[in-house]
Amino acid sequence: MDENDVKQAVAAVAGDRATVRIDGERVGVVVDATGLDAKARDAMEAAVRMAAGPNARVVVTAERSNRKLIAVASGKGGVGKSTLAANLAIALSQLGRRVGLVDADIYGPSQPRLMAAEGQRPEAKDKVLMPVPTPYGVPMLSMGQLIEPGKAIAWRGPMAAGALGQLVEADWGAADTLVLDLPPGTGDVQLTMIQKYRPAGAVIVSTPQDLALIDATRAIDLFNKAGIPIIGLVENMAGYACPHCGEVSDPFGRGGAEAAARELGVPFLGRVPLTIAIRTASDAGRPPAAEPGDTVFRPLAGAVASWLETGGGGAR
Repeated sequence: MDENDVKQAVAAVAGDRATVRIDGERVGVVVDATGLDAKARDAMEAAVRMAAGPNARVVVTAERSNRKLIAVASGKGGVGKSTLAANLAIALSQLGRRVGLVDADIYGPSQPRLMAAEGQRPEAKDKVLMPVPTPYGVPMLSMGQLIEPGKAIAWRGPMAAGALGQLVEADWGAADTLVLDLPPGTGDVQLTMIQKYRPAGAVIVSTPQDLALIDATRAIDLFNKAGIPIIGLVENMAGYACPHCGEVSDPFGRGGAEAAARELGVPFLGRVPLTIAIRTASDAGRPPAAEPGDTVFRPLAGAVASWLETGGGGAR
């Protein structure tokens, strides 16, 4: 084929995404794959290679996506941070954002169970991980998909931080938002994430009692010192309604997180009740946010989406 034939053949499969350069017998094609997911990008690359001929050099590029990272964090474990992260990711997706979920809780990964993705191992292309799909339209990656079930991850800080990098730097395709489910505390993984990946903002999860709020305050202080905006504080396990008589009790107290948010000068995003329905649905891999009638997590996601849409935080 002559030069015009090559350009026409490539244009027929890639349109204006491809630029053809011919120098003598050497054919070079640059394909812009910005905004395409992994499957579409691979298909376009294969079609261009076939159109340009077996000796053509094809380079696929993509602009850096305007992707925002949302850290979901807590000062201590057992406050429902992972459940909130999973439901927040699903609810944000239902509000129109293209969301990926990173289970950055390296030592206690629970997102594969929450997102009904147990047993699915991610593949790698050119040493870059490919997120696995979930039934809820939110692709995800977790260390729980890379190790044997029930095995402890006995890694020192640098190894855990390196693992986090592989998850965040995976091929997230057209995702515009990554929700990061961080481990509890203020250690190496959190510091690496803050320093290297600069989240747009952080959602802090706490239960109402004083001990949890003390640790949540430390988490807020870590993000403040790093210059990461606090999107808001969520009060989890905020009240228990008896399924028999309907009486509401507060085994962990009530209003503590809202009062702490007011004292610290950060937004209060809302409460998540202590209900058997949320617990059983989460254990079964059916996040409540995926249900059409969800009234708990959709408002929280709406507040986060509004924060993002009004210019909150930066992008990477």
